[in-house]
Order: sequence, then structure tokens, then C-alpha cells
Amino acid sequence: MSFSLENILMFGAILLLISVVSSKTSYKLGIPTLMLFIGIGMLAGSEGLGGIWFDDSKTAQFLGVIALNIILFSGGMDTNWENIRTIWVKGVVLSTLGVAITALCVGLFCYFVMGTFPLAESLLLGAIISSTDAASTFAIFRQKSAGLKHNLRPLLEFESGSNDPMAFFLTIAMIAMIQDPDSSWLIFIPKFFGGMLIGAIGGFIFGKISVILINRIKLDIDGLYPVMAMALMFMTYTITDLATGNGFLAVYVMGLILGNSTIVHKRSLMKFFDGISWLMQIVMFLTLGLLVFPSQMIKVAIPGVMISLFLILIARPIAVGLCTLPWKMQFRDRLFLSWCGLRGAVPIIFATYPLVAGIPQSRTIFNVVFFISLTSLLLQGSTIFGCARLLGLVVPAKLKPHYFVHLADTYRSELREVVVTTNSHVAGKQILEIKIPDSILVVLIDRNGRFFSPRGNTRLETNDKLYVIAENPKQVEEFAKYVAIHS
Repeated sequence: MSFSLENILMFGAILLLISVVSSKTSYKLGIPTLMLFIGIGMLAGSEGLGGIWFDDSKTAQFLGVIALNIILFSGGMDTNWENIRTIWVKGVVLSTLGVAITALCVGLFCYFVMGTFPLAESLLLGAIISSTDAASTFAIFRQKSAGLKHNLRPLLEFESGSNDPMAFFLTIAMIAMIQDPDSSWLIFIPKFFGGMLIGAIGGFIFGKISVILINRIKLDIDGLYPVMAMALMFMTYTITDLATGNGFLAVYVMGLILGNSTIVHKRSLMKFFDGISWLMQIVMFLTLGLLVFPSQMIKVAIPGVMISLFLILIARPIAVGLCTLPWKMQFRDRLFLSWCGLRGAVPIIFATYPLVAGIPQSRTIFNVVFFISLTSLLLQGSTIFGCARLLGLVVPAKLKPHYFVHLADTYRSELREVVVTTNSHVAGKQILEIKIPDSILVVLIDRNGRFFSPRGNTRLETNDKLYVIAENPKQVEEFAKYVAIHS
């Protein structure tokens, strides 16, 4: 079927609109949004209702690289260094050694137990699916208005945001070894450390340069600042890649530097990249959904299910257990970390590299990876909140102060939300009667959608939302716990 430019734009707009609107339903049903986007792409594909023929792995890979850059950059900007300061070493171990252990376990299982592929191709498959994707996990937690105990959320976010570079390196290394069987894996050890080091240094340097440029170049049009940031982001990736460094790691580190620095229009930049990263995720998942042929999935269903179950129930727990041995952790924390090893679209993007490189059985590898990602999203993604609640790791919304908005780019204080819950001991009391620390100021109350500025004699009611100014988030957390105490 041939399409004109107008038809392509029309079909693209319809698919985007369906994806955005349907995501609300997926939240209510507990289905990961990523699963929905891929499903829509499959329905629109050559064997679906849309009948759109798409079999261009190079284009899919190109779009995937662009999308992954934006998603990693946005994830880096959203990462608060204060939240990961105590867990970054653990996160680095999980995102490097954990990825390698997962890849090795899956590769050996595919070769010795399943006999699906030769050893090199089996290890390639393990490398491709070795990275995790926590985006859908935290989308569910945001919808449920809940958090996680024991600092698990920042650990999972940091791991999922930083483990793609390791999986990418392993994938490229295995492709090179398959193309040149006489090469030794020992030659990739210095390439790995060199690539990671150059990537981290490149991201740090470009991040600092970007902070200076964004703050010093006074643009007349505010809307050009996101354009400048995006240009700097792609420059960071390409220059680092040309310097034989890991461009994905450089982009993530650059985003981390920008997100934790004082820059002009910071909030507008973060909102822009949050929105554009969602657009890139939708485009990426729709494209990958179009690329797959559902009829070919039937042939890989049995090995796909076996490998997926091994990955979820054995490989990921082994990796988490070994990587967290140096730290004292509760068993339920390790169990939840193991169950949070969701596979999303990134492994499917990496699976396009063997297709482009012409690796033997690359189409079968792609289909298996696609199947594994779908089963992982469906099985783990739909049960992740229930698992956290069963293990007693959920922080109730009434104890969790909600982030609202920065007051200004250069002012550190934040406006945050605290809810007066049912049976709270402060309900019915005047503001002057409750203990409010001097460092916290109640500036606004939302009462059933009506906003007003409180006075000392303002009497609080159940379900009032107090918007408070505080420089230290921990003080807000303590105040929220105080407000939530039952009468």
C-alpha cells in the first residue's frame, strides 16, 4: 500500500492521538503504557487492521537512537542528585555488573538448555535483553499516588537510566565477535573501560559547558532555549561517539549535570523534555510495533516464554543477589528489585542492530526479544504495584508530600503539597494551633477546588491541600507525617 505525504501525516496523527487517549485507560487497567503503544503499532502494521507495510530496520534503528538520546537526557535531568547520593554506588554496580551477569546467564541458558542459537548468538541475545526499563513501573506508581520505602525508587530509577550504555556495549561487542570469530573477547575489556570513561568525562564536560552557554547566551526568544539544549545534547552524543566513548552514557551524565545545576528557564526545559520524551517513546513504540510481523511471533512463542521466565525468575534475581551482597538489605527489598527488572523498548531497539549488521538468525533474535519484552511488560508491569503492596513497601499517599512546582529557576525553595487526611489530628484546628516549623510557610490552601490564602485563624478541614514553601524536602516530609497523625 502506497501513501502520500498527507496520508502519512493523517495516519501518524491518528496513531498518536489513539496512543495518548488510550494511555488513560491503560493506567486504570494496570496495563503498562508501553505495552499499549506497541500493541497499537502492531494493529496498524502490515498484518494488522491498518495494513501499513513497514520493514525498514535501519529507519527503526535511526528513530530508536534519536528517541533513546532524548529519553536518557530527560531522565538525567529529572534525577535529583540528593536522592541518589546514598545509593549511586549500588546503582552503578547494578547497571554494569548486574547487566553483565544477566546477559551471561541468559546466554548460557539459551545455548545449553534451550539450544535455540549457537553460543555467540545466544550471548548476543542475552546482551540485547540485559537492560531494564522502569518507566512503566513508575507511571503506575504515579497513577496510584504512592511511593516506595527504603529509598528503592531512586535506586531503580538510577539503575534503569544508566544501564542502557552497558547493554549497548555488550550488544555491539557480540556483533563484532560474530562478524570476526577469530577476535578475542579480551580486546573488548579496554574498549569497555575506555568507552565508559570517555563517555562519563564527555558528559561531565559538555554538561558544564552547556550550563555556561545556557546561562550566558541571552536569547531574545525563550522558546529557543529548549532548541539550544537539544542541539547541545546531540552534539554531546556525536562528539563522544566519534571519540570512541559511549554516547548514551555521555547524554545521561549531561542531563544529570543540567538537572542539578542552576540554569535559566530550568523548569520550562524540564517540562519540554518530559513532553518530548513521551512523544519519542510513543513514536518509538509505534515504529517497533509496525516493524514486527505477528505471524512470525507464533514460531518463537515457546522459546520466548521459556527464556522470559528464566530471565524474570532466575537471571534477574541472581544478578540482584550478587550485586547487592556488599550491602545490608532486607530480603523483601531484594525480592522487589528482582521483580522490577522490566524489559521495554530499549532491548527491541538494540535487536535492530543485528538486523542491520546482517547477523545470521537476526530476524529470529529480533522476534524473540520482542516477545520477551511483551511478556515482561505484561507479567511484571501489571503486577508491580501489587507486589510492592504485598511486600509492605508502598508509602501511602497521605505520608508522601507531592512535588508541585519550583518558584523560580534561581530560587532553591519549592512549593509542595501536604494533604489533611481523614481522621488527621489537625482537622478542625486553626493554623495557629498546630506546630509548623519556622522554616515552613503555608501560602495556599485548596479546599474542594477553591484556592485561598490562609490566616492564623483559618480552620483546617479534611481533604484540604496545603501548599507550603520549604527549602529542605525532608522538613516537608516530617511536616506531612505530623499532619497525617490520627486524632
